[in-house]
Amino acid sequence: MADISITQQHALSLQQAKDAAQQVAERMAAEYDMSTQWEDNVLRFERSGLEGSLTVQAQQVQVDITLGGFFKNFAPMIEDKIGRNIAKTFGAAG
Repeated sequence: MADISITQQHALSLQQAKDAAQQVAERMAAEYDMSTQWEDNVLRFERSGLEGSLTVQAQQVQVDITLGGFFKNFAPMIEDKIGRNIAKTFGAAG
């Protein structure tokens, strides 16, 4: 079960949402040394102590993250930061 789960509505086309998710993935990979991989409309990401997915659907995105021991201590801060970034990227104003 995910430690962090965030759902964000969006008004983008599916391709626009996937493009936005790819930009997020590139930033995460660079900033947090994460590996990312697409499986259809699901972007999977991981690094030591953290793994998750960003699922792109027609009108919403869903982020689910499982945290390892050390990262569990920072779950509220991680959730807040990711929530703000997802809202900024996929918010209804788009």
